[in-house]
Amino acid sequence: MPNSASRATAETAAVSPENEPTPPQVAAAAATFALLASPPRLHLVWLIAHGDYDVGTLAAKSGISIATASQHLAKLRLAGVVTVRRAGRRHLYTVDDPHIVDLVEQIFDHIAPDGTVAPSDPPGAE
Repeated sequence: MPNSASRATAETAAVSPENEPTPPQVAAAAATFALLASPPRLHLVWLIAHGDYDVGTLAAKSGISIATASQHLAKLRLAGVVTVRRAGRRHLYTVDDPHIVDLVEQIFDHIAPDGTVAPSDPPGAE
């Protein structure tokens, strides 16, 4: 198994100007991470990535008020992270972008239930 120094060297060698992100890509990525840096918004996105919910259900599941949930959902909608569709009298929120779903799944796979960073490899898997 390569050590972290040799992995970093191999990864650095693989970076070329053709696949380096553009300044607008870096700015948009940073804005997305900043948007998801809010614990209530991240929780809302996680919930919505696992099912379509209305604002009242999302507020109850995330432990915030409906007004606060609505404000966070409005920001997430404006950024294109979540979408909303009408179902009768209710508005259901959804995450249509599989990249957002993957990003949220990966971060929670990386964080243990107690909030510590989960190890990349299970103990003794060498």
